[in-house]
Amino acid sequence: MTADKDSYHHGDLRPALIKAAIELIAEKDVSSLSLREVARRVGVSHAAPYRHFADKQALLAAVAQEGFQGLTNALNAAKQEAPKHPWQQLETSGVAYVQYAIAHPSHYRVMFGSYRSNKRDVYPCVVAASQQAFAILVNIITEGQMQGAIRPGEPKQLAWVAWSLVHGLAMLIIDGQLPLSDPADIASVAHLTTKILTEGLKAKSL
Repeated sequence: MTADKDSYHHGDLRPALIKAAIELIAEKDVSSLSLREVARRVGVSHAAPYRHFADKQALLAAVAQEGFQGLTNALNAAKQEAPKHPWQQLETSGVAYVQYAIAHPSHYRVMFGSYRSNKRDVYPCVVAASQQAFAILVNIITEGQMQGAIRPGEPKQLAWVAWSLVHGLAMLIIDGQLPLSDPADIASVAHLTTKILTEGLKAKSL
């Protein structure tokens, strides 16, 4: 065990702890996670995680932040697939959102877990990361309105509607409430969902 403890430099331990937390959440659930168990999985002393995380909530905040950053990257990449076309950008980003959630269920559960409800002031980095991801959707809608392609309305409220739709679909699939497991089937339903969404957001003159 001593060799394992000594093998982690200060800069290497933090990502190793986050990775172990994600693995344990996938195997069990968020509520049963503990810093002691994470330390055991990594192979370090029980005190070692406290060099980077004050408590379990701080570790979960780091997992959530990493998840939102990954989601932002996925949404940005999807947006680039349909440059300057708001409907296609909404569709591709909506599909990318669902696919990211399905591919990273442990991250996703923590990103939107109840533990975050009273932690906005404590973990502003998580709030900033989540807002960055949400801003992509708001910007697509705003740009679409400027082009006359998206219906009038408060962009943030329209973005809430769009987000609620894809978030609900993602959670239903993750929780096994929909009989979908094949990636092609998931992509198909995600495409249909976002297509119906964009039809509802189109300007009436179109």
